[in-house]
Amino acid sequence: MDRTKIRKLTFAAMFLALGIILPYFTGQIQEIGQRLLPMHIPVLLCGFVCGWPYGLIVGFITPLLRSLVAGGMPPLYPTAFAMAFELAAYGAMTGIFYKILPKKPTFIYVTLIISMLGGRIVWGIVQAILVGLGGSAFAWSAFVAAAFVNALPGIIIQLILIPVLLIALRDAKLFGKND
Repeated sequence: MDRTKIRKLTFAAMFLALGIILPYFTGQIQEIGQRLLPMHIPVLLCGFVCGWPYGLIVGFITPLLRSLVAGGMPPLYPTAFAMAFELAAYGAMTGIFYKILPKKPTFIYVTLIISMLGGRIVWGIVQAILVGLGGSAFAWSAFVAAAFVNALPGIIIQLILIPVLLIALRDAKLFGKND
């Protein structure tokens, strides 16, 4: 295995660990965790730093593993299942768009916003399917509230923190423009 693959695998493992650990700081009060979205940050970073395959895998595994090791937080069904698809979309989309768009700070924001919107749409679709399988309906107002209104503090944190971290990692040469 070459150095790049080893580095990406190491970073992916670190991002997975962070995705499991960070919610412990906010998840003790479920409403705070749902607003700050601590699992999303390492997955979004993983897509940028490691590329779409790693981002997709880390995104899918993180909420499921977190649910299993943290006593059902988030609840496995339907929450962690819907989040698995949402976070997989985040990781894949950040990796894909970061690779194809210019490597300028402006395009970090473009990639981040497109990925965040795409992931939330995926979450809404999967959540509607899972809730529908349970015999209930997933209303448009519930989607908007959960995906955007309640999540606004986390969205703001992501838009501030992730570009700063990416630029710092790139400046420290921990990942490069061609990764």
